[in-house]
Amino acid sequence: MARPESPALHITRQFTFPTVGFLLLICLSVALTIATPESQRPLRILVTNDDGVESAGIQTLAEALRAIADVVVIAPDGNRSGSSHASAGGPLSVREHRDGDQFLGYGVSGFPADAVRFGLLELGRTRRFDLVVSGINQGANVGDVAHLSGTVGAAMEAVYLGVPAIAVSQETGLINYQVSAAFTVSLVEEWTRRSMPERVVLSVNVPSDVASEIAGVAAVPMGGSYLRTAGYERQDNTQGIPGLYRARRERHSDFSPDTDSHAYDEGFITVTPLRFDWTAEAMLATIDGWRLAVPR
Repeated sequence: MARPESPALHITRQFTFPTVGFLLLICLSVALTIATPESQRPLRILVTNDDGVESAGIQTLAEALRAIADVVVIAPDGNRSGSSHASAGGPLSVREHRDGDQFLGYGVSGFPADAVRFGLLELGRTRRFDLVVSGINQGANVGDVAHLSGTVGAAMEAVYLGVPAIAVSQETGLINYQVSAAFTVSLVEEWTRRSMPERVVLSVNVPSDVASEIAGVAAVPMGGSYLRTAGYERQDNTQGIPGLYRARRERHSDFSPDTDSHAYDEGFITVTPLRFDWTAEAMLATIDGWRLAVPR
């Protein structure tokens, strides 16, 4: 098993000038990178999520991927679920997170997309990343829900910056991440034997943490909303916050049989390729035929 990659950069609220020893280490690293043929370099994976850098899902995923790659963990410093492809804007606080002597990863004050952007552009400055894996998210992101997902949004930021990406989510309430992590490792290994198309995210959803309860693996298109907001309920509170409402969400199962939502509901691990380009191609010719003109 590959050893966890030691953090090569100590980040605080303000960058400091590196020591001579640190400069020598960087020079040696660059020299070794140049001397090693691209095909012989170990796979380098950036791991992120939207549940926070200290969450069990991301730590289990990172540990599993270290068996086949060099792994760097960078994620929001707290829960940013449902943030889609949002960006904080302005300065970011980036710091190391540890559990005793164990280095967990870098925590970013912004959103998942901010973490990926900083990771690829700064931590990947001298040695690029080959792949971004986002997850393991607590809660499925099948169907239309994927548009709202910070897990998927982080993966979309990666392909926007030219790096292939996989987003991994599992059923809400599951506390064992081993099945999802093991499946992700096998998917990454398959990817290394082939190639992933540019600007496409592979979105993975795992329905159970017991392998024997999973019906199989289905490559299916995105479709349907298994989780919908039905309305809002007024909430009593003791903090003096006026007009406090909570969303009332309902789970649905009326899906077309050829969608990820249906396959997931039937107990399959779903793998869905999502395009970064949202263009409705068939509509372009229709709009071109409209009588549209610049106002004079």
